[in-house]
Amino acid sequence: MSTEENKKLVFKPKIIGFLCNWCSYAGADLAGVSRVQYSPNIRIIRVMCSGRVDPIFIAEAFLRKIDGVLVLGCHLGDCHYISGNYETELKMDMLNKLLKLVNFSDRFRLDWVSASEGNRFGQIVNDFNQHICELGPSPIKKKELKEEYVENFNAIISTLSDSRLRILVAREREIINVGNAYNEIIPKEEYEEILDDAIYNEFIRQKIIQTISRSGKSVPEISKEIQIKPNLVLKHIVTLRQRGLVDLDKINEEIPTFISIKEGK
Repeated sequence: MSTEENKKLVFKPKIIGFLCNWCSYAGADLAGVSRVQYSPNIRIIRVMCSGRVDPIFIAEAFLRKIDGVLVLGCHLGDCHYISGNYETELKMDMLNKLLKLVNFSDRFRLDWVSASEGNRFGQIVNDFNQHICELGPSPIKKKELKEEYVENFNAIISTLSDSRLRILVAREREIINVGNAYNEIIPKEEYEEILDDAIYNEFIRQKIIQTISRSGKSVPEISKEIQIKPNLVLKHIVTLRQRGLVDLDKINEEIPTFISIKEGK
């Protein structure tokens, strides 16, 4: 047996589960009372509602070398707080899109468990544990990949903290069902396209800010480092300068360099 195969056999993943108090946590409790067998690798964090789980919590968990994260809430339509799990679905969809950009979405799962579904809870935990075991330890644990993933997750956390993006996600249900300030209802597909662009663009902007956080760099240098076309880098630089997050550093032989600054709007 190879060393790599042997490592997979002894690998015990670290999994965090965020469970809502009224349904999924009660389901976990029923699983315990009913002696349903499920993996002991999960560490449960109880929250009053799955809507309380900020996507930043999950990004930070991955940054701290957690191998997998589960978020379990009430079934849609059964939330104790009426619409909390609908908000969860929107926020976790945003997170999942960001995780896909760094090839990490397979380590996250959102699902629904009612208070009477002890067996379902056990099955979800076992399935997810097996899935993570097959994936292996978090790539952040590898020395050669750590720096890249740390930079990516810092960019994800900054993206998730952006107030513009959070408002765009928070108002999705209202705008596609009721309408915006002008009573215009935007179709879900169109809104999703707008949201996808906003998520991707904000992630790239945060990557740019990280790249020039310590020293000024030119557009070609930034382009090479984050592997984005120079014209797109320049477009984002203009936006960041308008927000007061980036400024001109100096000009070397007629080539301007840019640097991130603390003050921002």
